[in-house]
Amino acid sequence: MEKEKVITVMKRYELKYELNKEQLEFFMEKVLEHMKIDKYGLTSIASLYYDTPNYYLINRSIEKPKYKEKIRLRSYGLANENSKLYLEIKRKLDGIVYKRRIPILNKEMDEFINHDGELDNSQISREIMAFKENYGVLEPKYLIIYDRIALYQDDSDLRITIDKNPRYRVKDLNLTTSLDGEPLLDKDSAILEVKVQHSVPLWLVEILTKGKIYQTSFSKVGTAHKKEYLRKQKNQISIKNSIELERKGEYNYGFTI
Repeated sequence: MEKEKVITVMKRYELKYELNKEQLEFFMEKVLEHMKIDKYGLTSIASLYYDTPNYYLINRSIEKPKYKEKIRLRSYGLANENSKLYLEIKRKLDGIVYKRRIPILNKEMDEFINHDGELDNSQISREIMAFKENYGVLEPKYLIIYDRIALYQDDSDLRITIDKNPRYRVKDLNLTTSLDGEPLLDKDSAILEVKVQHSVPLWLVEILTKGKIYQTSFSKVGTAHKKEYLRKQKNQISIKNSIELERKGEYNYGFTI
């Protein structure tokens, strides 16, 4: 049996678009005239994002600097202790995305993150170890999950992905418990990503134009971080108001008197 090729280094432009239900239906109808759905079909993907204790990497990414980077552990489907996972560094410089990743097991990841374990001596592993050394303590912060359809075109570098039902969670931060999470978008919305090393073909530009599909800077983990920030702000305001009411003697047993 031929061994499946594992892509460990990627360099490309990634253009993102947010689609509502009608735009998604229109886009799928038109794009299938030019591209094919890959052999995996609809696949659930889970990515566990690591960050410093004070969320330095995510906060910097939200500021949209010219250069940013992040580290994540990815699973295709619900993982178990023996599943092949991928530890990935994603960097973006002047609009170009660079990804470098290695296959890794859960126990190897635990040893690397929590016990300063070392990876193999490959170039990419050395880059990942240097990343960790540079930022110091890294902790799992967000689990991002979505259901992806990937499309490809023969003899072309063009790749398109459509991520349905993007969701996240901040508890049970592992790839083995479940694929459940809180929604990042409105129901039936999706994220379209166009990934290309050179230029977007004219036929695709025409589809996007006719469908009134416009580019956005949507980030799944960035959106999750903003949602959690707003939630904490609301909770703090609620707690503060409750304390003030108690001080005034106007709050007792969960209702005003």
